[in-house]
Amino acid sequence: MAQEIKFHVYFYQWMKLYKKDAVRDVTYQKYQMTQRQLVKLAPDMLLSDLTRLTYQQLLNDYAESHERQTTMDFHRHLKSSIVDALEEELLKKDPTRKAIIKGVKQRKHKNKYLHQYELQALLNELELEGEINWDYFILLIAKTGLRFAEALGVTPKDFDFAHQTLTVSKTWNYKTNEGGFAPTKNKSSMRKIPLDWQTVIQFSQLTKKLTEDEPIFVDGMVYNDTVNHYLERLCKKSQIKVISVHGLRHTHASLLLYAGVSIASVARRLGHSNMTTTEHTYLHIIQELENQDNDKVMKHLASLI
Repeated sequence: MAQEIKFHVYFYQWMKLYKKDAVRDVTYQKYQMTQRQLVKLAPDMLLSDLTRLTYQQLLNDYAESHERQTTMDFHRHLKSSIVDALEEELLKKDPTRKAIIKGVKQRKHKNKYLHQYELQALLNELELEGEINWDYFILLIAKTGLRFAEALGVTPKDFDFAHQTLTVSKTWNYKTNEGGFAPTKNKSSMRKIPLDWQTVIQFSQLTKKLTEDEPIFVDGMVYNDTVNHYLERLCKKSQIKVISVHGLRHTHASLLLYAGVSIASVARRLGHSNMTTTEHTYLHIIQELENQDNDKVMKHLASLI
């Protein structure tokens, strides 16, 4: 009987049929991770064993070692496959109905962003003379807010020095041995980023003798951890708090918001698909700025007497 198939086997077949080559490689890898967790937690669970109780227990077991948001992602992957199992009448009832998402207390994460004086201290430590190095990579992300894979995908021809812009149209697939260019995260991620004149001068000199359509920063396999560890050493040398490379992107956006740049402009610069993403990510900054605005409003109104 079809319904006697093991749940993790069904999920594996489902993700190969519906997700492989239909989603980005990095997204498919997340489905693969879910499948491996499913094998680990429920190696003998049959699809027909799924009830609200057994499914909730599966989520609870996963949540014992994962944060709530990660458990939610795990649940969404499983639920997607279960919805199709219901349509195929392999299941009679939806075991995911009213599922409760739990999770361990959020772990302490690295600092998300630097203040302006901290960023300046970091930039002062960069070695920006001579050939390409990770210092230029760090500088580019700090000045543009690029994602890690977007920065790796930058080629000399992406720069338009005459108009002071950088075109983001691709990324670099650093998570596989094959490497190669890959699509951007979404359609909104394809954008032109205005550059300040200092960055234009620095990168116009740097890219003069480089092959136009080859990535500037890629020379063999690139690991996110390698660059993060290098940045950590720079932060300690600068005597500032340690952030990740992605934290440079947050720093870029945060400083723009504090400078009074609109949320819409920051969203476009970051390549967010909508302003809601920007508002959610930088809610604490936006609320702080709103409090400052309220003070300004009150002072203005008081002056009208």
